Amino acid sequence: MAKKSGNKSPDGGGKADGGKSDSGKSDSGGSKAKSDDKAGAKSPSESEHWGTEPEEHDYPAAAAYLSLTNTPTEVRRLVTALKKAPTLRYMAKDLLRASGLALLGPDNAHVTTDLAKVKAGKKLSPVLLIRGDLSHGVPLTVADGYHRICASYQLDENALIPCHLAEPRPQRTRTTSQGTRGPTSVQ
Repeated sequence: MAKKSGNKSPDGGGKADGGKSDSGKSDSGGSKAKSDDKAGAKSPSESEHWGTEPEEHDYPAAAAYLSLTNTPTEVRRLVTALKKAPTLRYMAKDLLRASGLALLGPDNAHVTTDLAKVKAGKKLSPVLLIRGDLSHGVPLTVADGYHRICASYQLDENALIPCHLAEPRPQRTRTTSQGTRGPTSVQ
């Protein structure tokens, strides 16, 4: 497996442990949920360097990114959904694999900053995600938190990262007299 300038491949075989909810409920993908309030100690990599809620400035950052690929109305809907979403936990390696994003190494300035925050005992903000759609070739969108995911991967690729996950606009298939035309956004 080739490596490029400090970037590692986040692929990892085996079963994913993602989709674990802080509320103790399964996410819509049917994954077994994990509750933070259950008995038993959490490993340091699981919770030591993560805050419980996104910081208020994370939402405008997500909106700015999402505005590159969505209408202003859709951006407002997605950001509202992110604010209301429960906290789920997914492994760093799975977030990178689902998004198709490359792992940034510790030589990246933003990753270095996040690693320094962790070393100083500061908590990283949970990441903001828009669910992808494998059946249509749409990857997971990291609306805010890409560098934090990469920093966490550098510490422990299996660490569970707190995430707020919003659903994209539902897709439907248009049917015309000439047959099916593919997915279109439901308005």
